[in-house]
Amino acid sequence: DRRSSGRWDAAWRAATPALVGVVAFAIARSTLLPGLALWDTGEFQTVAPVLGTAHPTGYPSYVLLGWIANALLAPFGEPALRMNLLSAITLGAAAALTVVLVRALTGRTLVAAAAGLLLALTPIPWRVGSFADPHMLHLALVAAILILLVGWESRTRDGRPDADRWLVAAAAVYGVALGNQALTILLAPGIALFILAVDRGAWLRRALVARCAAALFGVTALVYLELPIRAAMGAPLVYGHPDTWGGFWYVVLALQFGGSLSGPFSDLAGKAGALAALATAQFGVLVALVPASFLVVAVRRPRYALLTGTSLVLMCWFAASYTNADIERYYLGPILIAITWLAIAAAAVVDAVAAQLLVDDDDPGARPAAVRIIASAVMSIVLVGPAVLAAPATRLVVDQSADTRAGDWSRWAFQAAAPDAVLVTWWGYSTPLWYRQVILGERADVSVVDDRTRLDERLGSVDDVIRANLGRRPVYLVRRDEDLPALDATWQLEVVPDPGGLQPLFRVVGLRAAGVVMGTIAR
Repeated sequence: DRRSSGRWDAAWRAATPALVGVVAFAIARSTLLPGLALWDTGEFQTVAPVLGTAHPTGYPSYVLLGWIANALLAPFGEPALRMNLLSAITLGAAAALTVVLVRALTGRTLVAAAAGLLLALTPIPWRVGSFADPHMLHLALVAAILILLVGWESRTRDGRPDADRWLVAAAAVYGVALGNQALTILLAPGIALFILAVDRGAWLRRALVARCAAALFGVTALVYLELPIRAAMGAPLVYGHPDTWGGFWYVVLALQFGGSLSGPFSDLAGKAGALAALATAQFGVLVALVPASFLVVAVRRPRYALLTGTSLVLMCWFAASYTNADIERYYLGPILIAITWLAIAAAAVVDAVAAQLLVDDDDPGARPAAVRIIASAVMSIVLVGPAVLAAPATRLVVDQSADTRAGDWSRWAFQAAAPDAVLVTWWGYSTPLWYRQVILGERADVSVVDDRTRLDERLGSVDDVIRANLGRRPVYLVRRDEDLPALDATWQLEVVPDPGGLQPLFRVVGLRAAGVVMGTIAR
């Protein structure tokens, strides 16, 4: 009964992305960070629930989504956990969108499902999906942009009147992505080449260009208005001064990190070697098939090869040349692209087997269906099998389900600090302290003076802050090891050891007398 078969096929196609998304969410949930974290994660866990403004580039798309998610996930623990859950949810969304993308590219649902599962089981996406971070949203948005562009290509080729709507939708989603992560800029050259390859006259159609520009710039502007509006409203946590013209562009353009891109054209061989090692760690034995898969894509889907090949090269080049923070997260886009290449190559093998056995996709009957299903199942196992076998070992590496260090340390630090204390901190440890103050309402008497606080409030150097408060308020330092010798040469420091062994407090006792040999600070 072909009608029954058609209904079953439609149901299967509709359910597969959702099923893969649920499995991907469950994978991330099994290793989810249970609560508060240090560094940027602690900041996002604090900023999003109160609709504040984050560090450059502000990440307004993520902050807005996090604010909504925090409200919707209210039954599931405190805000830190909810923001971690948001990453697991967006990993599930990215995996589901990968299924939709690969199926649009290949027509093979089983292969598409394997690609979505492979994304969830690859170490970097799995790890980033386990804690609060905007890069996971970036991954989902990149998948959505690719789906819309591939849909536009297909509809343009078929001459459908609704084709241009897909390109306008891609422009709008690109605007959301640009408000989430500046890495989205690196997709622009590939997208421009893709549009030219699909429809050279598209750039000459003024109405289409105007609609795309309105969607892109309108969405981007609306999203970024969150920064000055919330800063002007006195949001509890604001980075920089985005409510001023200069401060807004300082945050949006990430001028603070301008020197982080160093030697982009130096040691290219070394960078290529490091990239190969990272790719091997992500894909295992499949890494050897990635270059060959790209050649298959270039033959079967040349425009998609142009789009994704250009984007992958630019993103990998930038990540290899950028020296700041957790750079592995910058490879999420390239990982998604490489997985789609592998899936297209796997689907090509299925097509070749079917052609060899003289089976057409439209042929009815049990034998053609069996050939297609068996070939697809075998290639799906080849695609995701190595990641499944490696999953127990991967889980040990990415698992954060028992990591309570940030919560334990920040709780101890506030307990150890005397009443009305000043804590002169640095970014890695400032953020969980802010969370306790802003979200949990703890220790309002304590002033947490981060290095960013010193800049925004023009408080001067660490020494200036100590001088301004010592004798009036207890002063404690939370500093990096490399900062301590100079401080110890000027100030008498008393170590307050952390029972957890993570980070001690250093209480400033007084000014060190001239000519006195500085003490030795024991960690």
